[in-house]
Amino acid sequence: MSESIVVFSKGARERLRSIRHVALDMDGTIYLGSRLFPATLPFLERLAQWGIAYTFLTNNSSKSRDDYWQKLVAMGLPVTPEHILTSTHGLIDYLRNDLPGVRRLFILGTPCLHNEMGLHGYLCSDDAPDAVVVGFDTTINYDRLCRAAWWIAQGKPFLATHPDLVCPTDQPTILVDCGALCKALGAATGRTPTVIGKPHSRMLEPILRKTGLSAKQVAVVGDRLMTDIVMAKRAGALAVLVLTGEATLEDVAALPERERPDIVLSHVGLLGDLLAGREQESELCAPKEQWK
Repeated sequence: MSESIVVFSKGARERLRSIRHVALDMDGTIYLGSRLFPATLPFLERLAQWGIAYTFLTNNSSKSRDDYWQKLVAMGLPVTPEHILTSTHGLIDYLRNDLPGVRRLFILGTPCLHNEMGLHGYLCSDDAPDAVVVGFDTTINYDRLCRAAWWIAQGKPFLATHPDLVCPTDQPTILVDCGALCKALGAATGRTPTVIGKPHSRMLEPILRKTGLSAKQVAVVGDRLMTDIVMAKRAGALAVLVLTGEATLEDVAALPERERPDIVLSHVGLLGDLLAGREQESELCAPKEQWK
């Protein structure tokens, strides 16, 4: 990358000094599809050297923690399953702390979602559940959709792993995601779900509980304004946008100032430079293709 972009909001430089944990989005932030960005591995190695922990965040509840772990290991990243937090684990944290009496779940989701919930002590039950959980269900059938609507209409807690309407794909199709399923269920029942994943700040709570840190000590790094950056701003974490995925500088400029990221970088490696104290600001704007 011959040119780079570093843009700060007021006070962002000072906030970098307190960062003790980095929460990283994955696709568009550390890799694109199956291609790891060149800056990713050196960045993670620098974090380890400085004693700054990191977690990978994803809204996709159709896959398990082990699925993501295996993908990252295959890319050569030094990670363990504990480095990965999916919206499923955000949901588990919410159930444990906000609905401790809920054990039996009607789940509209993939076998991976069923298995993850079972591993954490929840019983997947189609009869007399305590709550209904909706995820990104790539195995959905009409009968189960209708049965979920029935239990929701009976007043059972209605929970969604994340709000995404569609899952990104480069194929000639639309992948109907959790948020779209919830809209159909809401239209049928007149109810809206409690949503856990990004952009809701509760997605960060498992990290804060585990580390004992405050949100001000966490940097959230991602490529999407309406999920990663909104979550960071709501939680009070440092919001860092990278331009290797969805968002552009033009998108940032179109936002009201209070909704803009605290820091905008052309790629994640520059955050390592900033944390090392080697801040370099530039007004140069390279074509997006050069940042990947």
